[in-house]
Amino acid sequence: MLPPPPEWAHHDAVWIGFPSHPELWLEDLEPARDEVAAFARAVHAGGRGETVVLVCADSEAADAARERAPFATIEVQPFGDIWLRDTGPIIVGDGSARLFRFNGWGGKYDLPGDDSVGARLAEARGVAARACGWVLEGGAIDGDGTGTAVTTRQCLLNRNRNPELGQAEIEARLAGDLGLTRIVWLGDGLLNDHTDGHVDNLARFVAPGRVAIPEAAENDPNWQVYAQARRDLTAVGLEVVTIPSPGRVLNEDEDIVPASYMNFYIGNAAVVVPLFGSDNDQAAVAAIQALFPGREAVGLRADAILTGGGSFHCISQQIPA
Repeated sequence: MLPPPPEWAHHDAVWIGFPSHPELWLEDLEPARDEVAAFARAVHAGGRGETVVLVCADSEAADAARERAPFATIEVQPFGDIWLRDTGPIIVGDGSARLFRFNGWGGKYDLPGDDSVGARLAEARGVAARACGWVLEGGAIDGDGTGTAVTTRQCLLNRNRNPELGQAEIEARLAGDLGLTRIVWLGDGLLNDHTDGHVDNLARFVAPGRVAIPEAAENDPNWQVYAQARRDLTAVGLEVVTIPSPGRVLNEDEDIVPASYMNFYIGNAAVVVPLFGSDNDQAAVAAIQALFPGREAVGLRADAILTGGGSFHCISQQIPA
């Protein structure tokens, strides 16, 4: 089986979740919609990028999306929340999709529609899909297209996902279902990440065999996590490059939030980087630009999206060409 193409391979389109439920977003609903529309605009890149499909849960959200993003295709599919990286289909190298069980990140957020939106998106696009009978979120793995992928033990071995499966069984299923034949296991993810340590906030492939991780800022709550990730990656012979971290980012209640520049999205024309008003914002964009010289690195604020628990990579799922 051919594994999923790497994110930097050419895309036909991208699904992006559009904030749709006022009761979930409260006062952050309109700012989050504005941030998602700006992200979609950067990915579309005036037609130089890829087709953007904004997935909306209802007609009110669809109208709001059309107003903000007239360039986008609007698709109405009921869902619980916008994190399509985790609930959407994962398309492998032959163009077919894999559908995994979704249990609300270990039972934390059980919202109607999230466990079926992936199948409905695949069906609406005419993509042949195969159901896989175990829990896996797309943000828990990141691959380079060769069959190598990184993940974290904190998430993939968490007993709130697949308590009957050990490491060997999960590796076998990743190979059988996704063609991922070399799994590099990291330890924990970011502090206070409700996904139990998704790897797309910590380590991202930027080329075959080359992984980007954060470089700790002053007073960074995750400095030990970054240091351990570097040790684990270099121990298996992967090349490691670093991107500045935003450091300690707090919400309105003064709680540390899992803000990460690593949650960037690699589009056909642009690499879109979430920004948080931190001192390292522009340095991170410059570092990511150096990794993708054929694309434009675009930094956009993602504060409102982050109140929901994620950022640009979390709300998107590419459709490879």
